[in-house]
Amino acid sequence: MSDLFSIDELVEITGGHAENISAEGVSSISIDSRTLKPGGLYVAIRGARFDGHGFVHKAVVNGAAAALVNQDKAIELAGLPLIIVPDALGGLEDIARAARARSNAKIVAITGSAGKTTTKSMVEKILGRAGQTHASIKSYNNHWGVPLMLASLPESAEYGVFEIGMNHGGEITPLVKLVRPHVALVTNVGSAHIGNFENYQGIAEAKAEILTGLEPGGVAIVNADHDFEELFRRDATQRGDIEYLTFGFARTADVGAFDHADTKNGSRGQARFGKVLVNFELSSKGKHMVSNAVGALCVARALGVDFGLAVQGLADFTSSEGRGQVFHYTSGTRTLVLMDESYNANPASMKAVLEVFGGMDARGGAKVLVLGDMLELGLRSHQLHMDLLDHIVESGAEKVFLVGEQMLSLKNPLAEFVEVEWAENSEQIAHTIALGLDYGDVVMVKGSLGIAL
Repeated sequence: MSDLFSIDELVEITGGHAENISAEGVSSISIDSRTLKPGGLYVAIRGARFDGHGFVHKAVVNGAAAALVNQDKAIELAGLPLIIVPDALGGLEDIARAARARSNAKIVAITGSAGKTTTKSMVEKILGRAGQTHASIKSYNNHWGVPLMLASLPESAEYGVFEIGMNHGGEITPLVKLVRPHVALVTNVGSAHIGNFENYQGIAEAKAEILTGLEPGGVAIVNADHDFEELFRRDATQRGDIEYLTFGFARTADVGAFDHADTKNGSRGQARFGKVLVNFELSSKGKHMVSNAVGALCVARALGVDFGLAVQGLADFTSSEGRGQVFHYTSGTRTLVLMDESYNANPASMKAVLEVFGGMDARGGAKVLVLGDMLELGLRSHQLHMDLLDHIVESGAEKVFLVGEQMLSLKNPLAEFVEVEWAENSEQIAHTIALGLDYGDVVMVKGSLGIAL
């Protein structure tokens, strides 16, 4: 495998100095000693709950060519292959800037209250049909995940796709200015992290920060199916040097989403680009998935990728772990269907999957929901959880298992319509759920990551 950076380049980029390094370069970059690939650079990030310097020895044992470490840890780690810098995270950001500066790739940045990772994966599949594509893995979208993914951008890549997240205002700006995308996509604006903002407009303004780092002449692609589209249009107009494009089911959208329908194995949809109609199929169900796909097709249009290749890319897309994967467990003639949405949850994504669940039939069994708390909703949390009541009832659920303190508020109201069980955490209710399921049931599981469903 060719080197991502030489050791000399890393020393020059970071302004650090090397000790005890025999390798000429590094083939990858990691902040996790457990998944580090031999020949890679280990970056010792110091976080609120961990200090990566405590795993440098393990990283070297696992084959690290070098470790990027803080100056104040150099004596403690003496004798190991090190690149010593004032701050390892700052050094990682320097490497990320260097990777971006040398790259000729077309760069895409994606943000939104929900659907970021799914849409990123769709865009990755589309662009992968057109050329060598590098994309963020998992949900590496924060102050260390974005520079890590950008620093890992190969010089030979033709496309780069990066996910940018936030919990508070002001967090997207430094990340998008690091990435400097040619295309910026906003999947939607919803109530995720509303507990950290005074109102929904604050969330929209935080998401709109992605426009500040868009390269001159770039394209801003914004979902029109929310109340704050005009805010994004205003900010794009004020810049004056970028193209602005909207998409969605709204009649005002520049690129319309049409003909959504769930199918036996997923869903289908249509995107209308003026007089050009693009029909596509997905292996995942839901109107929200079709919306994500239309946004991804807008990225293809912005980068000049053939729609035929783009549709093939969407056909290649499969939901990642905890984001809509469907599993089938069969015994005799009866099958238990499990839809896994356990990776995360906010009010918008919860309502979207409940709509999908409503269209699923239980053949010979019951429709079962396992729902966990939606976190980081602040003072609005109680009401936002109670707002799910009608959606749950209308989904046709016959059994509902609730997990977490916030979900407790739904127990008594739901008991008037369906069979309900509640527990404070997933461990307390796991056995009850297992006893309550049978072949023929259709089960959907969704909750915030912190609930650990």
